[in-house]
Amino acid sequence: MSAALSRALPAQRVRIATDHVTEPFWQAARERRLTAPRCADCGHFRLPPTPFCPECQSQNVDWVRLSGRGSVFSFSVVRNIPGLDDAVVVAAVVDLPDAPGARLISNVIDADPDEVRIGMELIVDFSPISDGWLLPVFRPHRPRP
Repeated sequence: MSAALSRALPAQRVRIATDHVTEPFWQAARERRLTAPRCADCGHFRLPPTPFCPECQSQNVDWVRLSGRGSVFSFSVVRNIPGLDDAVVVAAVVDLPDAPGARLISNVIDADPDEVRIGMELIVDFSPISDGWLLPVFRPHRPRP
């Protein structure tokens, strides 16, 4: 078992830039909602948000609220971060079952890094970052008995 649980980076270390394409995602996160853009014409989900659908090139988009469930598609354990020597970060690509084909790059927090596995079930949480924004992060989903 690892000595330290994985965690999010300190708020001041994470900055985002928004534009008209990504703003709905970040506004929803600020309200503790996980959303994904879905093409209003062909139904293709896409993350990160893009101005055109990669399938049909439509600019029409619907923002869909997701359940917050996910699973680890891929991950990497990062240790010895300069200035944060005791931090352990689990960077992950997260499959989102409510948005087929869409994956979100995020972090798995509050997990023993040695126990993170591909396919591990996750649930979204939100971590404060700079400028008052919230970053979607994921915790291991531990169903109640």
